[in-house]
Amino acid sequence: MADILERLEAGVLHLTLNRPERLNALSGEMLDGLHAGLHRAAQDPAVGAVVLTGAGRGFCAGGDVKAMAERGDRSLEERAEELRGRHDIILQMRRLPKLIVGAINGPAFGAGLGIALACDLRLAGASARFGTAFAGVGFSGDFGGSYHLTQLLGPARAREMYYLGEILNATQAATLGLVSRVEEDAALAEAASGLARRVAAGPRLAFGYMKRNLLASETAPLATVLDLEAAHQARTSLTADHREARQAFVEKRPPVFTGR
Repeated sequence: MADILERLEAGVLHLTLNRPERLNALSGEMLDGLHAGLHRAAQDPAVGAVVLTGAGRGFCAGGDVKAMAERGDRSLEERAEELRGRHDIILQMRRLPKLIVGAINGPAFGAGLGIALACDLRLAGASARFGTAFAGVGFSGDFGGSYHLTQLLGPARAREMYYLGEILNATQAATLGLVSRVEEDAALAEAASGLARRVAAGPRLAFGYMKRNLLASETAPLATVLDLEAAHQARTSLTADHREARQAFVEKRPPVFTGR
């Protein structure tokens, strides 16, 4: 069976990490499949949003340590270049012009935490757990976790999670803002799908430009963000969705967006 599953339904592309017997530890096939799925989501006008989750009782346990132990020796340069290539997935997620809803259905550790944090919106099941896990295997960290944890939690708490290996449960993650809300495990899939359907039915082009503004705001100075906002606001003012919203306002009815 494939290490990643794809299903398109009601404008939502569901991507499921599919190695449940290994808590969805990352494999080359899984990462290649995730990259391909995200590329299709970017190109396919039928896709209005993405749901990313894991099969079984885990979201993603991170790198496959057993597989690492079985690999032969490689030079420092080979190791670094391979990981840089895999890191493209995080940039791909952040730059995707569609919103990604993460349904965190169990442990999200190490690189799995990095992938979860790169989602635009995150819902957690009650059994979800969040941890860096790198110190326990003598690693320094990858897949953007140090960046996203610092952005979301601040430098001090991010350092605690990396240095001390602190694990957060779902309630703690929600309190700290790592996830939007916590759902019972049995209700998580439908809650995430419902949220993604709501996004897919919204002004898709506007969401894409919002995402670009917010991404820039994390690193760019205010003047740059203001300039982007002006350009993107002007662009979205010319969309069919904006014209529909204006007309719906006059007619006192909900707008029907088409993503154009």
